[in-house]
Amino acid sequence: MSADAAPALRALASPAEARHRRLPVIDAARATALVAMASYHTLWDLGYLRLTAENYAVTPAGHRAAEMIAGSFLVLVGVGLVLMNGGGIRLRPTLLRLARVGGGALLVTLGTWLAFPDAYVFFGILHCIAVSSVLGLAFLYLPVPVTAVATALVLAAPYVVHAAFLDAPVLLFLGLGAVPPRTNDYVPLFPWFGLVLAGIVLGRIGLPRLAGSRLGAWAPSSAFGRGMTLLGRHSLAFYLVHQPVLLALLTGVVSLTGANPRAGLQAFRADYVRICTRTGGEPPLCRIAARCTSDALLREDLFREDGRPFSPSERLRAQALSQGCYATLENAAHAPR
Repeated sequence: MSADAAPALRALASPAEARHRRLPVIDAARATALVAMASYHTLWDLGYLRLTAENYAVTPAGHRAAEMIAGSFLVLVGVGLVLMNGGGIRLRPTLLRLARVGGGALLVTLGTWLAFPDAYVFFGILHCIAVSSVLGLAFLYLPVPVTAVATALVLAAPYVVHAAFLDAPVLLFLGLGAVPPRTNDYVPLFPWFGLVLAGIVLGRIGLPRLAGSRLGAWAPSSAFGRGMTLLGRHSLAFYLVHQPVLLALLTGVVSLTGANPRAGLQAFRADYVRICTRTGGEPPLCRIAARCTSDALLREDLFREDGRPFSPSERLRAQALSQGCYATLENAAHAPR
């Protein structure tokens, strides 16, 4: 740490300057990440409850958005470690924070184990934050270039290390195994601890400058600004509460409106094409037949992706529609020109 940075960080951590210990701009940044996270979870819930035609949260674009949101949280964790402990480790607040985050992680594991036993969260973002908050303390006082090199190594590790023995259940938290585990939220140490380290580098370089700038001196004057900083100060409580509330509200909505009639349509078509080609169908015809069949099923209210059973007559009708679509296309494709 540079000589001019240490006094500024010690001042931020001293009791006499407690009112500056939490910079409002940092809380506002954390609140912005929380709002983005809640928006993503709303999108996931809409798909899970079949209120939208597909679960757009699990598309490639949805995955990228989730990674960016999680990454912003972890960078802010690193910045927060510098803000709290950059002038010397404050043992009691650090242990209390660790207990809150660790307790929250345990609640997430228990809650998801009850709700999604086949994909419960065993090492999600709160678990990663808890472990990273301990490991990160060692990097607060190393030379910044050393932490920057460690950042690059941790971020790169999953791209160069893949070992089957690291798929052992007790080692899955590392993220270096050969097979991704089945879970609803997976934020392993590699590469995600690298973003905490990046936040430490950013905090050690930038916080002393931020503390003396106009942005660092910003105080919210509007109700919106005060609300955002309040949200940022209570991010753990919001994280733990928001998803059960969202699920409860949207479950109420789906009970009134019913599922989207086109929910699962893309998955149905993909399954149709896979089965059709496996049984000898021509891939181009299978893709067209999949669309033809799904459209016919929708017209006759026979598209059943919600688990409702077919009656014997409905099953026969659905099979006839499927066979008719493919036969028509196959005949057209092989007709003499």
